[in-house]
Amino acid sequence: MSIKVQQILLLVVVVTLSFFLGRWSSDWKFNDVVTDSNGIASSLTGSSRLEKIKKKGVLDVVMVNGPTTYFEGAVGKEGFEYILMREFAEYLGVALKLKVVSTVNEALDLSREGVGDITSGALSQTPEREKMFIFGPSYFRVKEQVICHQRMIRNKTFPRSVGDLVGLKVTVGKGTSYVDTLNNIKNELPQLHFNLSEDSSSEQLLSMVDKGEIDCTIVDSNIFAVNNRYFPALRKAFNISKSKKLAWILRPDSNEFNTTLNGWLNHVERSGEMDRLKDHYYGYTVRFNYLNLVTFHKRIKGRLPKYKEIFKKAAKKYNLPWTMLAAQSYQESHWDRLAKSPTGVRGLMMLTRATAKEMGIKNRLNATSSIYGGAKYFRQVYDRVSNDVKGIDRYKFAYAAYNVGMGHIIDARALARKQGKNPDTWADLKTVLPLLSQKKYYRHLKHGYARGKEPVDYVDAIYEYHVILENEFPKEL
Repeated sequence: MSIKVQQILLLVVVVTLSFFLGRWSSDWKFNDVVTDSNGIASSLTGSSRLEKIKKKGVLDVVMVNGPTTYFEGAVGKEGFEYILMREFAEYLGVALKLKVVSTVNEALDLSREGVGDITSGALSQTPEREKMFIFGPSYFRVKEQVICHQRMIRNKTFPRSVGDLVGLKVTVGKGTSYVDTLNNIKNELPQLHFNLSEDSSSEQLLSMVDKGEIDCTIVDSNIFAVNNRYFPALRKAFNISKSKKLAWILRPDSNEFNTTLNGWLNHVERSGEMDRLKDHYYGYTVRFNYLNLVTFHKRIKGRLPKYKEIFKKAAKKYNLPWTMLAAQSYQESHWDRLAKSPTGVRGLMMLTRATAKEMGIKNRLNATSSIYGGAKYFRQVYDRVSNDVKGIDRYKFAYAAYNVGMGHIIDARALARKQGKNPDTWADLKTVLPLLSQKKYYRHLKHGYARGKEPVDYVDAIYEYHVILENEFPKEL
C-alpha cells in the first residue's frame, strides 16, 4: 500500500472518530437524567418523551386547579381533566404526579420552561398558541362567551354585541385565549378597552362579576356551564368566538408520545367512557333554573346553619360525605324540619313510618333523629350496591335505590346488560331506568313497573346540591 493511500485512510479514520466523539460529547452534555428508587442516576440520552416517561415511571402533569379540570372533593380528587390524565397514566403503566397551579397564565409559563411532560388546563388551541406550543389531540369543543350580571338587563346596559362592550368594565385573565380574541376585535374596534388580571382564575373573575366589581368577563362555555350553579345571577350575553378545540400542551420531543396519546383518546371515545365523563361533569348543568339555585343559596345561609353540625356528626358516624347527606335532605325536605308529603313521609329526611321504626326513630320531626335515621338507612342501601360499582357512581346508585327501591336498580342493571350498556356506571343506568315505566320492558323484569325517570331526577338533583355545598364549604370536607 502506497504512503498516499495510507494517508487517505488515516484521514478517513480521524474524521470518522471525530464525528462520533462529537456526537457522544454533545449527547452527554445535554442529556436528561432520572433517579431510580435507590437514588441511582441514569441517562435518558436520545430517548423520546414516551421512553423517558416509562423509564422514570411517572407522568408529570402541570394541572390548572378548577371545577372543570382538577379539584379535591368529598370523595377525593376529581375533575374532568384529572380523570382523563389519571386513566392515561394507568394506561401507560406509570404513576401520575401533578404540579397544580391556579391560573392558565402560570400553566403556560411552566410549559415554556419545559416543566412536566404535559400541561392540562382546559386550554384552547388557538393560532397564537400554536406558534409557541405543541398541542396534542383535541378532546373537547367550546365557545368563548361574554358573561355579565343579570342586573344589567334592568339597567339597560346588558351587552348584546361586541359594540355594546365599549364603555363597560371588562376583565379577563392574563395569558388566556380571551386576550387574543379581544385584541383581534380591538383592531377593528379601537375604542374597546379591557383589563387583564394576572392572578385571577376564570372562576374568580366570574365571582367579581357576581359581586359587581366588574361588568363582564369572558370564559369558555364549559367553564360557565359548571360555574353558573355557584353564580345563578350571571347570564351569557353572547358568544364571542366560534367553536374552538381544547387540547393538552406537549413537549418538543413528543412525536411518539402524541401518537400514543391520540390512540388512547380514540379508544376512550369509542368505548363510551368520554361520554360518561362528560355526562358526569356537565350533564346536569342545564337542569336547574335561576329560581331553584337562588332559593338553594338563600337556604344555605338561612336554614342549613341550624342543622350543619348534625349532618357532619351523622355523616362521620356512618362514613358518608356530609355534603351528600345534607344535599339529600334538601332534595327531600328543603331543610324543613316539619315537612310532610301527601304519602305520609315526614321530617328533614322524609322517612316513612316503617323506615323510621326500622332505624329505631320514634320522632320523625326531631331534626337529630331524622338525620341520623336517614344516614343509617342510606348507609345500609349503599352497602347493598354491587361492589362492581365504584366511586361517585356507587353513591348515585344508592340514592336511586333509596328513591325507587333496590329491586328496580337490579332490574335496570340487567336491562343495561341486555342492551349492551355498562351496568356499573350511572351514565348508562340513567338511560335505562326511564324504560322501567314502559310495558314492553317491565313485563320481562322481576320487579315490574317503576317510575324510572323519578330516581334519575332525584339523583341528579342531589349531586347538583352536593357540588354546590362542596364549593361553599371547601375547608370543611
